[in-house]
Amino acid sequence: QVQLVESGGGLVQPGGSLRLSCAASGSIFSINAMGWYRQDPGKQRELVASITSSGSAKYADSVKGRFTISRDNAKNTVFLQMNSLKPEDTAAYYCNAEVVRGIVTWAYWGQGTQVTVSS
Repeated sequence: QVQLVESGGGLVQPGGSLRLSCAASGSIFSINAMGWYRQDPGKQRELVASITSSGSAKYADSVKGRFTISRDNAKNTVFLQMNSLKPEDTAAYYCNAEVVRGIVTWAYWGQGTQVTVSS
């Protein structure tokens, strides 16, 4: 089995910063893309940022220039550095990983971590 454990969420004032971490553990041969999604109650989950195993990243337009995704392949960990946070960034943030197990690739999700941007 595979687990994704997220950390780093919390309450921050507008303009502040937070760094989210997500570590994958378990029966892992390798991990392809890893990413961060967010979801507000009553809304669809949306992609915030993703990164391939070679380090190629893409971002939602709403976070470009403010958020940076990175990963440590040796530790199966992905990070999301969030700067210049805005109230509209408030959401539950979920980590996602495409894990290769044998000849099959599975998508796994973390349990979510809450980010609240408020004064």
